[in-house]
Amino acid sequence: MFAAGGKIIDVHVHFDGEPGFLDGLLAKLDSVDGLAFLLTTPRAFPEALAFIEKHPSRLAGFGAIRLDDPNVLEQVDSFHQAGFRGLGEMTSPLHNYDDERYWPVYERAERYQMILLFHTGIVNRETPHVPEDISFDRMRATRLDLIARRFPKLVVIGAHLGNPSYAEAAEIARWNPNLYFDLSGSSLIKKSNDYTFFKSIFWWSGIVSAHTPESGASAFEKLVFGSDIFRGDLAEFDRERDRYQKMLDACDVPKEAQARIFSGTMQQILRGLP
Repeated sequence: MFAAGGKIIDVHVHFDGEPGFLDGLLAKLDSVDGLAFLLTTPRAFPEALAFIEKHPSRLAGFGAIRLDDPNVLEQVDSFHQAGFRGLGEMTSPLHNYDDERYWPVYERAERYQMILLFHTGIVNRETPHVPEDISFDRMRATRLDLIARRFPKLVVIGAHLGNPSYAEAAEIARWNPNLYFDLSGSSLIKKSNDYTFFKSIFWWSGIVSAHTPESGASAFEKLVFGSDIFRGDLAEFDRERDRYQKMLDACDVPKEAQARIFSGTMQQILRGLP
């Protein structure tokens, strides 16, 4: 059984071989009794694998794959054989995420019980002078609805709550028990003066009806914590945790639900992995 981590689980930490980053991340995780999903590029794989094997209670490996890579299935096999627990963050596909061309990848991941992390919503444009075949529309949160339904044993996480299509993201999460979202990125920055806005997105807390899930859990529990650390900017962990905390408090989310958002939900999922 996989070690499920402690008081905080960060589902969204990028690693591309930045010097000294893993030591700094380990120190941060030790200080908060945490675990991070390390989204590892192929070139950083050897270093990441060795570090993860030394610190399995603090790090879980996720393989960064490109859905359109002709060798993607072999890459999925390799990450699984190395003991990686998931795949992602998947981004910038040439077709919609739910296109049947990608179903063999999802079938393989479901067979291996690997968690999938997808970028959803807007994506930055770092080289605007270079032509790109990248479309926000292909990465809409709604593209995950079919995936979650077609592959019911998959655990699917959508990064960024579909920014800016938050309502769509929450609505498909409402009826898909295997679908969650993180709220990393710019959303908690641009909404910092209006955090109660998210009450209208996660509206079904405490509502008992034929139109709401039977569990009775806080609707906010469709969120999990993700920092979206990239390029070695470890300070983003604390900044994003603070944003989450302020938003959840502003929305009067119960402490028990907050604990599940920050770690409990993912602990339960990880305990079910082989």
